Amino acid sequence: MKIAIEAQRIFRTNKHGMDFVALETIRELQKIDHTHEYYILVAPGEDHCLEESPNFHIVEIKCPTYPLWEQVALPLAIRHIKPDIVHCTSNTAPLCCPAQLVLTLHDIIFLEKRVHNNRSMYQNMGWYYRRFVVPRILKKCKQIITVSQFECHRIQATLHLPEEQIIAIHNGFSERFHPLDSVYDITKKYIPAQEYLFFLGNTDPKKNTPRTLKAYSVYVQQSAHPLPLLIADLKEEIIHQILKQEGIENIKNMLYSPGYIPHSDLPAIYNGARTFLYTSLRESFGIPLLEAMACGTPVITSNTSAIPEIAGDGAILVDPLDANAIARELLKLETDLSYRNQQIAYGLERSKLFSWQHTAEQLLKIYESIYDEKNVMNDYHIQPH
Repeated sequence: MKIAIEAQRIFRTNKHGMDFVALETIRELQKIDHTHEYYILVAPGEDHCLEESPNFHIVEIKCPTYPLWEQVALPLAIRHIKPDIVHCTSNTAPLCCPAQLVLTLHDIIFLEKRVHNNRSMYQNMGWYYRRFVVPRILKKCKQIITVSQFECHRIQATLHLPEEQIIAIHNGFSERFHPLDSVYDITKKYIPAQEYLFFLGNTDPKKNTPRTLKAYSVYVQQSAHPLPLLIADLKEEIIHQILKQEGIENIKNMLYSPGYIPHSDLPAIYNGARTFLYTSLRESFGIPLLEAMACGTPVITSNTSAIPEIAGDGAILVDPLDANAIARELLKLETDLSYRNQQIAYGLERSKLFSWQHTAEQLLKIYESIYDEKNVMNDYHIQPH
């Protein structure tokens, strides 16, 4: 069987969620499957994070923009390779795909009503592109994969898909995320304090950055010894706008915002943090949640969307719209040692339920099932009357 996997952006330096899902799944497939032939279709980039092996081939496709890459260059490459299955890993796919199509549809946030406008032109363009492409490719998909049961039910109900067309396969997290003894040599590159709180924010409204900063300001007012807050992936000028908008400019000197933190440094960052804030309004899965848990870092997270499914009943689940509730949990983790240790132990056990190996094994079963079904159909059609 020949399988082509679209993983356009895994070679870029500043990777984000869907890039890591594709990369880690491909790496695990490479470990467990030495039988089938794989073609990994990528755009050129500086981070050559995947190496070829006897049955895994990397095909670099050059094209100036994402839509042209996906709608023109990718189908041309597929026609040349002639795979049995094409797996597109990041919500969208070619409108004309010359092979059986498997699509990973991480979420349908782009089809939901926008509560706030996004300040990022890049993310806005991607939002409109997905709204145009996704409804037009769904009927062409042999199988649609999403990343949680919550998202599976939501997609099926919203888009009226046949139950058998969509399946949930949970994500995993890298084995590099585990408890570490000494991390200050790495964390001091981003924040001088040896103890701090950590928040992954960006310009996407679903990340709930304004309300999370408001909660932090409440914590600073009420804590006897407030810790500084490290904010990843958010520019200082955006943070300053939010502080002014919320009337909390007094916490400015408590915030550290180094911008993008390389994935290789994140295990140390989680380990160094006293608490990780994952207070999104909406998530289809939540890999950072598991990464922090696996490092033994207590997590305050939201009681919305797919997050409770991943975090489990024993997690600290709060209303992300309630800044005071978030602040109360920060203070409780700071002052109640028994509660803190309970959360550390819970997170370490909960994270063991998820792995990229399990993700890859389930995905391989889908590939083989589609291929076997295709062969059965071909055999049926060549039978004499």
